[in-house]
Amino acid sequence: MNTEMKAFLKYIAQERNFSEHTITAYEKDLKDFYLFLQKENLTITIFEYRDARNYLVGMYDKGLKRTTVSRHISTLRSFYKFLYQDTDKTNPFHQLVHPKQDKYLPQFFYEEEMSQLFEAVDTSKPLYSRDRLILELLYATGIRASELTHLKLSDIDQSMMMLKVLGKGNKVRIVPYGAFAQSALEDYLEFRASRKIDHDFLLVNYRNAPLSERGVRYVLDQIVNNATISTNIHPHKLRHTFATHLLNNGADLRTVQDLLGHVNLSTTGKYTHVTKAHLRQSYLNAHPRA
Repeated sequence: MNTEMKAFLKYIAQERNFSEHTITAYEKDLKDFYLFLQKENLTITIFEYRDARNYLVGMYDKGLKRTTVSRHISTLRSFYKFLYQDTDKTNPFHQLVHPKQDKYLPQFFYEEEMSQLFEAVDTSKPLYSRDRLILELLYATGIRASELTHLKLSDIDQSMMMLKVLGKGNKVRIVPYGAFAQSALEDYLEFRASRKIDHDFLLVNYRNAPLSERGVRYVLDQIVNNATISTNIHPHKLRHTFATHLLNNGADLRTVQDLLGHVNLSTTGKYTHVTKAHLRQSYLNAHPRA
């Protein structure tokens, strides 16, 4: 990668507060693009719309999924927007059309599966209270892994059971949590106070340093390994579960949108398809003439 690409990655990490997972994906897309430029004897500044179309065709020729192609386009469109922000140059990816996306339903856990996950948290581990809190907060609030790891003690209002969450684009929102999460939080804070910690971040690792997103994923993987269910788990699946369970139990779409921090209601709307599928399956299972 060149200097401009490294500056862009630094910008999305520090100014836009993108998650580690997103930054890793952007970095991979930029590296692939840089290899393409070298192969075609092009530079970033002479690259234009017709070259972008050739790059798009090349991605399809490699057999990449439409979601992957769409992400590449978004990455490079954002990169050129950053690069040309103080100029009158045309973004070569501005008019490039995103491929139509495959329709999919967000994966989520059923309530019975969530109960099994909570029971699978290893009580013998020294950091049991932390692991339990991670699962409780992700399910109780629907926050992203990056938002969870950025939480500080000053972001928690225990009297009102509210979190101040720093989301994408440095947008702040207030998210409530419930009694189970409160109980897990109190146990963990008691444990945390017994350790010599010199920072304000809520979650810590074995070395008392702030817990990373990768650390959160590792904790969740360990919980699934201990559970009797055979499935995968990631923070976003718990976010999907949070939204789906709220809608299944009567929450309105606007409320869920605010809690998730979605800018567009259409983003939240995908969960209505999940709930419709859930309702249909419940009907088919329960009605004698279904």
